[in-house]
Amino acid sequence: MTLSLISLLSQDISGLWLLLKTSTDEIMHQDITPLCAADIQDQLKKRFAYLSGGRGQDGSPVITFPDYPAFSEVPDKEFQNVMTYLTSIPSLQDAGIGFILVIDRRQDKWTSVKASVLRIAASFPANLQLVLVLRPTGFFQRTLSDLAFKFNRDDFKMKVPVIMLSSVPELHGYIDKSQLTEDLGGTLDYCHTRWLCHRTAIESFALMVKQTAQMLQSFGTELAETELPNDVQSTSSVLCAHTEKKDKAKEDMRLALDEGQSILESIREPLSKSPEQSLNQDQLDNQTTVQRLLAQLNETEAAFDEFWAKHQQKLEQCLQLRHFEQDFREVKAALDVLAQKIATFTDVGNSLAHVEHLLKDLASFEEKSSAAVERARALSLDGEQLIDNKHYAVDSIRPKCHELQHLCDQLAAEVTQRRGLLNKSLELHGLLEASMKWCDEGIYLLASQPVDKCQSQDGAEAALQEIEKFLETGAENKIQELNKIYQDYEPILTQDLMEHVQKVFQKQESMEEMFHRRQASLKKLAAKQTRPVQPVAPRPEALTKSPCPSPGVRRGSENNSSEGNALRRGPYRRAKSEMSESRQGRSSSTGDEEESLAILRRHVMNELLDTERVYVEELLCVLEGYAAEMDNPLMTHLISAGLQNKKDVLFGNMEEIYHFHNRIFLRELENYIDCPELVGRCFLERMEEFQIYEKYCQNKPRSESLWRQCSDCPFFQECQKKLDHKLSLDSYLLKPVQRITKYQLLLKEMLKYSKSCEGAEDLQEALSSILGILKAVNDSMHLIAITGYDGNLSDLGKLLMQGSFSVWTDHKKGHAKVKDLARFKPMQRHLFLHEKAVLFCKKREENGEGYEKAPSYSYKQSLNMTAVGITENVKGDVKKFEIWYNAREEVYIIQAPTPEIKAAWVNEIRKVLTSQLQACREASQHRVLEQSQSLPLPASSNTSPSKGNARNVKKLEERKTDPLSLEGYVSSTTLPKPPEKGKGWSKTSHPLEAPEDNDGWSSAEEPINSSDAEEEGGVGPRKLVPGKYTVVVDDEKGSPNTLAVRSGDVVEVVQEGEEGLWYVRNLTSSKEGWVPASSLSVLLGKSSSAQCLSSPESSAGSALLSNSSSCSESCGAPLSDLQG
Repeated sequence: MTLSLISLLSQDISGLWLLLKTSTDEIMHQDITPLCAADIQDQLKKRFAYLSGGRGQDGSPVITFPDYPAFSEVPDKEFQNVMTYLTSIPSLQDAGIGFILVIDRRQDKWTSVKASVLRIAASFPANLQLVLVLRPTGFFQRTLSDLAFKFNRDDFKMKVPVIMLSSVPELHGYIDKSQLTEDLGGTLDYCHTRWLCHRTAIESFALMVKQTAQMLQSFGTELAETELPNDVQSTSSVLCAHTEKKDKAKEDMRLALDEGQSILESIREPLSKSPEQSLNQDQLDNQTTVQRLLAQLNETEAAFDEFWAKHQQKLEQCLQLRHFEQDFREVKAALDVLAQKIATFTDVGNSLAHVEHLLKDLASFEEKSSAAVERARALSLDGEQLIDNKHYAVDSIRPKCHELQHLCDQLAAEVTQRRGLLNKSLELHGLLEASMKWCDEGIYLLASQPVDKCQSQDGAEAALQEIEKFLETGAENKIQELNKIYQDYEPILTQDLMEHVQKVFQKQESMEEMFHRRQASLKKLAAKQTRPVQPVAPRPEALTKSPCPSPGVRRGSENNSSEGNALRRGPYRRAKSEMSESRQGRSSSTGDEEESLAILRRHVMNELLDTERVYVEELLCVLEGYAAEMDNPLMTHLISAGLQNKKDVLFGNMEEIYHFHNRIFLRELENYIDCPELVGRCFLERMEEFQIYEKYCQNKPRSESLWRQCSDCPFFQECQKKLDHKLSLDSYLLKPVQRITKYQLLLKEMLKYSKSCEGAEDLQEALSSILGILKAVNDSMHLIAITGYDGNLSDLGKLLMQGSFSVWTDHKKGHAKVKDLARFKPMQRHLFLHEKAVLFCKKREENGEGYEKAPSYSYKQSLNMTAVGITENVKGDVKKFEIWYNAREEVYIIQAPTPEIKAAWVNEIRKVLTSQLQACREASQHRVLEQSQSLPLPASSNTSPSKGNARNVKKLEERKTDPLSLEGYVSSTTLPKPPEKGKGWSKTSHPLEAPEDNDGWSSAEEPINSSDAEEEGGVGPRKLVPGKYTVVVDDEKGSPNTLAVRSGDVVEVVQEGEEGLWYVRNLTSSKEGWVPASSLSVLLGKSSSAQCLSSPESSAGSALLSNSSSCSESCGAPLSDLQG
C-alpha cells in the first residue's frame, strides 16, 4: 500500500514536472530577435528610417525614410542594423507581402536622392513591394530630377517599381492618409520616442519571461531530483530551503507579470486618453506579443504551483514521518525502561508496613509512568491520523502504532498484576499481624489476671469466663487452617514468608496451649467446694522487689506466682493430698514464670525487629524520595539556589547508615528471633559500625541550619506530596538520632527479662557499649562547638570527659591585684578532659531554635597533662578540687556542680596521671639500663667527645630525639651531657605540641601528703628526687668538673646518672652540670622540693606531691618557664 502510494505520488509529481517543463520549453524556444532595440538604441534615435505602423492597401508594412540631410553620412553598419531591425518587427505574414518604402527627399538635391535610392536598393534585407520617392520640390531640382531619371532609368532598375512623386497628394494615391504620419500629410499618430520605449520594454519583458522560465525549469529539476532525508533535522532543512527558493521564484514571476501588465497598459495608453483613437497595426502586434507572453507566464506559474503543492506535500509527509519515527524511538525507549523497572517489583514485602510502602512505591511508579504511557497513546493516535490522511508511509506507521498500544497494555497489565499480588500480600500480612496481636493480647491477658482473686470460686469462674470470651475472638483474628493459607496465598508465598507464617502459627498454637492449661487450672479451682478459710496473704518476693515499672513486667511478675500461690491460700486444715497438690502447683508456677519471661523477651524482640524494619524503610523513603530527587533534572527548577549542591550537608551520611542497617544489621537481628536473649552478641559484633552515628550527629547542626534556610523550598513540598508524608523532611532527618537512643531502651527491657539467661552478660555489655556511643556522640557534639583553637583536637587524644564548672585562678607570676580578685570572682568554664590535655573554654549560649540553640565554646587555654597535678580536696567545699600546673605556678580551683561529678573527674584525672607515671617509670628504667651500658664515668682528664668511645658516642647521637637522653659530655670533662631540655606547652592559651613520652616523671613510688611530710620533720636518710630546691650550704670550692653553687641558689635536680652523680641546673646562675649525690645531700640539707610545696592559698594538708600526681617539669614545661 505504501509503495503504491509513493509510486502514485511520484507519478503525479513526474507528470506535473513534465507539464511545467513543456511550458518553460515553449517560452525558452521562442525566437528572440537577433537585434534588440536596446542594442541599437542610439542608431534608432537618429530617425533616418522608422516603422510608423502604417500599412499599404494590401497590408504591406510601410517604412518611412524622412528627410535626413546627413543620410549619406550614416555608416553602412548602422544603416544595415536599422534596416534589419525594422524589417524584423512586423509579423511574418505581413513581412511576406513585402515592404513599401516612402523616401521623402523634398528638401534634398537630386544627387542625394539618387544616392539614397541606390543605397537602399542595394542593402534592404527584406522583400520590397513598392518604392515611393518624393522628389525635391525646387523647380531646378525637380526638372533636373525628371531629366536625370529619364536618362538614367537603367540605374534605378530594381525588383520592384520606383515611383517618383512630385507632391504629397500623389503619395496619398498610393497610401491612405490614415496610414501616413503627419509629416507626410497623414493622420497616423506616431511618436518615435514612444515607439522606441515600447520596443525596448517589450523586448526586455520577453527576455525576463525567458529567464524566469529557465529559473523555474532549473528549480523544478532540483525539486524532482531531491531524495527524501532520513532524519527530522535534514528534512526540516530541505523543506525550509525549498520553500525559500519557491518564494523567490514566485516573487520573480510576480515582478515579471507586473512588468508585462505595465507594458500592456502603456501600449493602450492612447486608447485610455481618447477612446476615438485606434491602435495601428504595429501597436496591435505589440499588444498581442505582450499578451501572449503574459499568458505563457501565467500558465507556467500555474504549472509550477501545482508541482510545488505536490512536492511540498511530499516533504511535509516525510517530515511528519520522521517526527513520528523519532518520537516512536523515544517513547519505546521510555516504555522499555518502565518495563524493566516494573520487572524489578518482585518483592512482596516482609511486614504489613513494608507491603504498604511497596504499594505506595507502585502507585508512585504508576503516577510517574503515566506521562510516558499517555505520550505513547497520543503518539499512536497521531499515527492513526496520518493513516487517515493517506500518508504515503502507511505500511511503516501502522505496525508502530500497534506496537505502542501493545506496550502500553502490557505495562498496564504488569502494574495490575503487581498490585494484585501486593494486595494479596497485604491481606496475608494483615491476617498475620492480627494473629500476632491476638496472641500478644492473650499473653497479656494471662499475665494480668490477679492471682489472689483467682483463688476463690467466683474469681476463678470470672477469670475462666474472661479467657473463654477472649478465645471466642480468635475466630476473626487467628489463622484457622495452615494448608488453606498456603493454597490461598500460593502466588506470593516465598520461602521467608512461608517460614514467617509457620512461626506465627506456632506462636498461635503455643498461646492456645497456654490458655488451655490455664483453663484446666481455673476449672479445678472453680470446681472445689467452698469452706471457711483463714486467708493467707501471698508472698510478695517477686511482686514487691520487681524492678520493672512497666505493666507488662508487673503483670508477668504477678503471673509468676499465681498458680504457685493458689493452694497456699487454701484452708489451714488442708489434707496432705492437697498439700502435695500445692507443691505441684508451685512447680507449675515456676514453669509459667519462665514461659512468661520468654514471651516478654519475644515481645521485645518483635518490637526491635518491627521498629528496625520501619526505620530502614523510612531511611530508604527519604533517600529515594528526597536525596535522589535532588539529582533529578526534572526537579532542578524547584531547587532554590541556596540548596544547590548541598545534598551531603542536608542528609549527612544517611546513605551509609541505611546500607549498614539494611544489608547487615537487620539481617543479623533476624537470626536472633528464636533466641532473643542472645541478641546482645549482635550488638557487640557490630559496635564499631555504630560509630557512623557520631558523624551523622556532628553534621546535624549544619543540616538543621540548611533546612531552616530552605524549608519553604517548593522542592520539599513537591517531594512530600509525592511521598504522601504527613510530616516534613526535618522529622525524618531526626530518625537516626532517635534510633540510636531507642536501642539502649530496648536493651534495658531485654536485660530485665533475661537476667538468668545465657546472654545476660552480653546484653549488659551491649547496653554499656551503646551508652558509651551515646556519650561519645554527645561529647563530640560539644567538641565540634569549640571555636578559636588553632591546633588539631584529634592530636589531644580521646575525649574522656566534658562539663561546666566554676573556676578560680591563683598564679604566682600574676599581678597582685589580679591574685586578690581571682579568689572572689569565679569564672564559668567548660572543661574538656583529653588524654593529653585539659581545655578551658567559655560557654556561649546561642539564640535560635533547634540545633542553633546549642551552645558554642570559646577556647581560652589548655594544660598539658604531662605537667598537671591535682589536689583532690579543698577545705570548705566537698565539690572543689585543684588542678595545678608547673609546680603550682598556676593553680585552678575547680568547683563541680555536685560531689559525684567532682569524684568522677578526680578519678578520671588520676587514671590519666597514673598511666603517665607508669609509662614514665618504664621509660626511666629502660633508659637507666641503657646508660649503665653506654655512659662513661666522670674523669679528670680533659677529653674531647670526638676522642671518646666511638660506640658510645654513636649510641648517644641516636638518642637525640629523646627529651631525656644524654647527648655526650659536659664541657671538656667526661661527665655525661645533660638531658635535652623538655618540650612542653607554654602558659599561653595556645598549646604547643605535647611531648611524645612521659619520661620526666618523678622516680617517687607513692603519693605523699605534703602536710604529713612536714609533720614528720624529715627523719631518716634523705632520698633525692628530681625537682626544684634551695641550696642551704655554699660549695664554692667544688671540683673543676662539678657545678658550683652558693647558699640561697635555686637549683633544679634533673636526673640521676651513674656512679652517684646527679645532673643539676642552677636556676640562679643559669649554669648546669653534674654533682655527686653525697655533696648534693649536704648542699640541700632539709630543703623541700619546690615542687612539693602547697600554694599558700590552699590547704597544705590536702595537697599531693607532684612526684605522684604530675609529670616533672623537666619534661613537661618549657625551659623558659623553669628558669623564670
